[in-house]
Amino acid sequence: MLKILLVDDHEVVRLGLKSLLARYPEFEVVAEAGTADEAVSLTERYQPDVVVMDIRLPGKNGIEATREIVDKGGDTKVIVLTSYADDDLLFDAIAAGASGYVLKQIDSGELITALERIGSGEALLDPAVTQQVFKRMRENSRKAEIEAFGVLTDQELKVLALVATGKRNKEIASEVFLSEKTVRNYVSSILSKLSLSTRAEAAAYAVKHNISNFVDLEEKL
Repeated sequence: MLKILLVDDHEVVRLGLKSLLARYPEFEVVAEAGTADEAVSLTERYQPDVVVMDIRLPGKNGIEATREIVDKGGDTKVIVLTSYADDDLLFDAIAAGASGYVLKQIDSGELITALERIGSGEALLDPAVTQQVFKRMRENSRKAEIEAFGVLTDQELKVLALVATGKRNKEIASEVFLSEKTVRNYVSSILSKLSLSTRAEAAAYAVKHNISNFVDLEEKL
């Protein structure tokens, strides 16, 4: 049996959820809370398996309560049940340690399934917000790539891309129509700007941060 703590500042919502869960013998609602502080306190007291957490609460919000519950290091899982398909709230909830994020618009069967999955240790996102997660991940990845090479000039990027292919200074000089000494200076500058020590480190850095997304060697050199 899964012990459930319901957290919502609207009593009618808690009553509705409690009534729904009462139909399923595998769930037991051990307590209800209307504020974040109550949620944290009751979690410590009852040690529920799953906390069903609303985000919009008076005073501290549900994300802060989630963080406090998770940071205590128990086995309690938190599933956020909210009306808001908001990017920032979604990612804040995930960062706070929530195991699931579902919208109140889901039907009762889907909610029961979600609770069962969270209780068994799975992570779960409502299909309605999954694409937002992937979109944000792609945006963050692209931002990280841009920041990784932001200190380099276009010419240094080209040289680094060639270093990543394993070419030596003489070969690079031939391809970019510069002297070998100039290429050597570029390599030294690249290592200095990226706080790296060797060409091997520079090559690994370039591959890790997808330099091919920034430099097309066939077209740009």
